[in-house]
Amino acid sequence: MDINKILCEEFNVKPFQVENTVNLIDEGNTIPFIARYRKEQTGSLDDVVLRDMYERLIYLRNLEARKEEVIRLIEEQGKLTEELKDEILNADVMQRVEDLYRPYKQKKSTRASKAKEKGLEPLAAIILAQNIVEGNLEEIAKPFIDEEKGVKNVKEAYEGACDIIAEMVSDNADYRKHIREIYIADGILTSEAADAEEKTVYEMYYKFEEAINKVANHRILAINRGESEKKLKVKLKTPDDKVINYLKSKEITNESAITAAYYNSAIEDSYKRLIAPSIEREVRNILTERAEE
Repeated sequence: MDINKILCEEFNVKPFQVENTVNLIDEGNTIPFIARYRKEQTGSLDDVVLRDMYERLIYLRNLEARKEEVIRLIEEQGKLTEELKDEILNADVMQRVEDLYRPYKQKKSTRASKAKEKGLEPLAAIILAQNIVEGNLEEIAKPFIDEEKGVKNVKEAYEGACDIIAEMVSDNADYRKHIREIYIADGILTSEAADAEEKTVYEMYYKFEEAINKVANHRILAINRGESEKKLKVKLKTPDDKVINYLKSKEITNESAITAAYYNSAIEDSYKRLIAPSIEREVRNILTERAEE
């Protein structure tokens, strides 16, 4: 990533302006000093542009550092492919890097990791293959029943296999990116009173609803304050059916497979239990960062 080139394009300035500004910043000069006393070197960039450029410079440098760290961490696991490396290097926002790293991040014990320890990955693979259209579901699962490993019956075998699939779907970086975009485009920010009887400065937000992509910054900050003071309960109304249908359109290729019901169930669980809570947090963070700029 050529950071100076990116800054030139984003701020529509000449290369010498960016190069000199970056050098002045790296030398420890403050933005007010540069704006006032180094006009000749910066091409008379004002303090607003200089401050924005400084913040963008820091972000891009942090992005580059995180890319290098993520590549190193995945490489240490022996799981880095050239395709994955290219995807990480081409990421233009921090969230994309984190989405790509998510499947390789060391997690605490999860339902999926426990299911893998019980030897249920091959059963998950059978469900994922979607190529068995005739047969007996119990017969398929029987080889995976092992009381010593904690799989007592067919039901537990399929539940564990579905947990593995749910985590796999949740860890898909492209899915998460698209769902985040759906939330921002179609979601609604809502707030209500923690105690409807209590009079507070947040009463105008006791029954508040507004499209996420239209909420004014000052309202976001006020709602956040009300939530932190435990005066408001805040949540997002999201197009859950639309998201689930999107995930199924990407994953389900054969509804005639006898394991299709399990696959569908795993996708719904993935969204409701794993994806939705984390994407809601991420979108709330995006709104807060935007409001604080």
